[in-house]
Amino acid sequence: MAAEQRDEVHRGPASTGVLAHLRAIAGPDRNARTNRDLAVLLALTAGIVNSVGFMAIALYTSHMTGLTAMIADSLVLGALDIALLALVGVAAFVVGAACCALLFNWARRRGLRSRYAIVLLIEAVLILLIGLLAHELTAAERSWALIALLGLTMGLQNAIITKISNAQIRTTHVTGMVTDIGIELGKLLYPRRRDDPEPVRPHLGRLSLHLLLVGAFFLGGVTGALAYGAIGFVTVVPTACILLLFASIPVVEDLRAGPPAVPPGRV
Repeated sequence: MAAEQRDEVHRGPASTGVLAHLRAIAGPDRNARTNRDLAVLLALTAGIVNSVGFMAIALYTSHMTGLTAMIADSLVLGALDIALLALVGVAAFVVGAACCALLFNWARRRGLRSRYAIVLLIEAVLILLIGLLAHELTAAERSWALIALLGLTMGLQNAIITKISNAQIRTTHVTGMVTDIGIELGKLLYPRRRDDPEPVRPHLGRLSLHLLLVGAFFLGGVTGALAYGAIGFVTVVPTACILLLFASIPVVEDLRAGPPAVPPGRV
């Protein structure tokens, strides 16, 4: 009996620590671990969403460079319908980023703990709606709806992770991360000299983080492509539910705490 009690005491703090960490993933108190775990979840989500979008309408909905190039090429080739479709995707991404800024600053001024989570919650709900309702649309309707909604969600996501990480992490595209991986590998391979007044030192933490995020994005892409072929748009439902779960915790805490006192002049 005493041994069982000791085991419970031993497991208790660890369990509490894990639960506290899970509750903090979308919360306002950030550290390197919560930023990493949230970024991995979002990179996986972006990989799945991007892949499903491509499988459905042959467009990468988080790839603004590609969509901008497609607008230019399509205009030159006279494919105005494709140019307009790509333009809607870019515009939706911009609107998503703008909405993130509006929501975040609104919540921050009110001292809400859900200032990050509320953006993630909206993203999760939009992805969930896509997963549950997109199959009801006709092929023509689906193209316009998906490019707009998926572009909006990716704009929300990219803006909020930029805010959380102080522009150090991106999760909807990998160009910057692959560039940083190359830079850090170059530093790692650079020959070291004892008398070097400015030695070249690789940032191994940054290298491992970016490798992890690129891997998560790739895994999401493979998962999304395979699952879409089997179950269609329902592919995005599980990841939307996971994101919804984490994002809802700070929102529920704010609702339980009641309306915060807003200082005079701050709206």
